[in-house]
Amino acid sequence: MGSEEVRAGVSLTNLDKPLFDGAEATKRDLVDYLEAVGERMVRQLRDRPLSVVRVRPGQEPFMQKNLPKYTPDWLHRVTVWAESSRREVTYALCDDVRTLLWFGNQRAIEYHTTLLLADHSTGPTHLVLDLDPPAEQPFRQAVLAAQLIRTALHNDGLDGAVKTSGAKGVHVFVPLRPGAAIEDVAAATRAIAARAERIDPDLATTAFIRDDRAGKVFLDSTRAGGGTVVATYSPRIRPGTPVSFPVAWSDLDSVGPRDFTVRTAAALLGDRDPWADEMPDPYVLPADLVAEGHTIPIARVQAMHEGKRRARARRASAESE
Repeated sequence: MGSEEVRAGVSLTNLDKPLFDGAEATKRDLVDYLEAVGERMVRQLRDRPLSVVRVRPGQEPFMQKNLPKYTPDWLHRVTVWAESSRREVTYALCDDVRTLLWFGNQRAIEYHTTLLLADHSTGPTHLVLDLDPPAEQPFRQAVLAAQLIRTALHNDGLDGAVKTSGAKGVHVFVPLRPGAAIEDVAAATRAIAARAERIDPDLATTAFIRDDRAGKVFLDSTRAGGGTVVATYSPRIRPGTPVSFPVAWSDLDSVGPRDFTVRTAAALLGDRDPWADEMPDPYVLPADLVAEGHTIPIARVQAMHEGKRRARARRASAESE
């Protein structure tokens, strides 16, 4: 077979080149995988501003938000004012498999979407917690932390679906009815993390500053609002090219992140879409959760103030010596 093909109207090139160092996969493996999971993955990406992480041969990976000038006219897009960079950013909307394969040919390996649709008026579609064990801890710690989150959710009549992050963590998604305010979803996310931490403070922490985590699993509640999260079924730029894979709660104890890669995941899925199967019906946020969350400081803001306070204390201590 030559290395040039056309699939879904997209010309594909250099398919037999390795994806990146340690990928244990070629560009063909990536495109084959994206084609196999195409419709299921597009369900997670559709109508959401998309950021991708690309790897060019011999270069470091880079995140691409703004579409390049050579993007084909048929690709859907949305232009958003980015407050942080004070400029307009034109994001892709990956609304069909053709778009997904075009990105695959651009060596886009990771697919990160916002929790808001391009039409922000409906509010966040999910409440998300990202459970991130420290480097020296096994994946099992993230699994235990996910079970704490689920207990905290159950205690308030909620449930969610769970997936591997594709790195070493776990993501829990709670579907929401349209119309929740961004600030309320962010508050509820903080409250769930705080409640989970209270159940087992030796295992899990909400401390945003890394040095304060003491080897515990970080319950990251900062994905609300404009934050992004790696999409379900997205590959990751990690050794072996694992993918972010949905897991039934009952199976979470018996899996590892390397079980699901671009070369194995499609066969494991067959015709199923476990993310859709495992996702409960959308919830209205419980008022007690929102109220408690609004009493908890926003982690990034708190960390910034704390960082400044510690820097002042260090300077004062140095001056007094």
